[in-house]
Amino acid sequence: MYLTLASALLLAYVLWRVSSIPRFRKIPRPAFLFAALFLALLLFLGRFLGHDASGSWATLFEFLSMTLVGSLFLVFTCLFPVDLLLGFGRFFPRRAAQIRGWAMFAGCLLALLALFQGLRPPVVVRYEVRLPGLPQTLDGTRLAAISDLHLGALIGPKWLQARVSQVQALKPDMILVLGDIFEGHGTSTADFFPALRRLQAPLGVWAVDGNHGSHGSPSGSAAEPAESPLRTLRDDQVQPAPGLFLAGRGHLSRHDRQQTVPEWNPNGKHAIGALILMAHVPAAAKSAARAGVGLMLSGHTHGGQIWPLSIATRMVNPLLAGRYEIEGMTVLVSRGTGTWGPRMRLWPPGEIMVVTLRSQ
Repeated sequence: MYLTLASALLLAYVLWRVSSIPRFRKIPRPAFLFAALFLALLLFLGRFLGHDASGSWATLFEFLSMTLVGSLFLVFTCLFPVDLLLGFGRFFPRRAAQIRGWAMFAGCLLALLALFQGLRPPVVVRYEVRLPGLPQTLDGTRLAAISDLHLGALIGPKWLQARVSQVQALKPDMILVLGDIFEGHGTSTADFFPALRRLQAPLGVWAVDGNHGSHGSPSGSAAEPAESPLRTLRDDQVQPAPGLFLAGRGHLSRHDRQQTVPEWNPNGKHAIGALILMAHVPAAAKSAARAGVGLMLSGHTHGGQIWPLSIATRMVNPLLAGRYEIEGMTVLVSRGTGTWGPRMRLWPPGEIMVVTLRSQ
């Protein structure tokens, strides 16, 4: 509801400023009003018909509506600061409309670029990490990590099949899925299971829960392991190979993010080895390092997905995207493999992380 209201306000503001540009004033008023009503109807259809339904028409309405929302936001981002500097037409009145028009044009170009970046296949980003306690026999082990797929209304089984092929072509030793696998509305989760079953690696395919996986389920809980082809770690740990331990922690609420990480130190409770933590939210990193984690892999942030939202996202999640070193522990934060909301990204595209482990 809040997104719909905000989108309607953005649409009203942009149309108001469009009507002040001389070139658009030549458009007959009935035609202009018809276009405004059509765009408003598109927002409504995407939210109330496309969002919770399934099928090609629902997908089309959702895609067009979300693309319109993202485009309006980027046009607003370029237009509103210009409007402020111009005093909403009080300063430089002879040039104000022209400058406003160029600002709108810039916003439209950014929207096109964001749509291209959002629809293109994710890129492969490679890291090399020296992991304390890793046995020499596991030196060179490769992990493939994907995150924030948001499978559902806009990202369907065909897209997932292409991503599975992309991951399998990398021939990783282990595959990690860092949460938000399903969007929680639209296409049934069971439709994605055949593609997910194709994910295979010698050391296993492991996942953690995200904050979107339970959206739309009657119980409000994530799918049970028996229903999903992925093995989900929920505050648990496994040993995929001798001397290599893998722990998983799902989504944390804002309150829970301040809690400490369980004592998963393999050097204290198990044979000597290395510990990797999958945590959907990149929080409690210091606690994880003190608990014996050598490598922490996270997602959730999408890298901000659409600039300048990345500025606000960094305020909430200081570990926004990329590589960080926290008290001797390496943290890798994925900017996401899929997208949330609009199929748009500005600036970097989605990514698949490949991590090569090195013994010390």
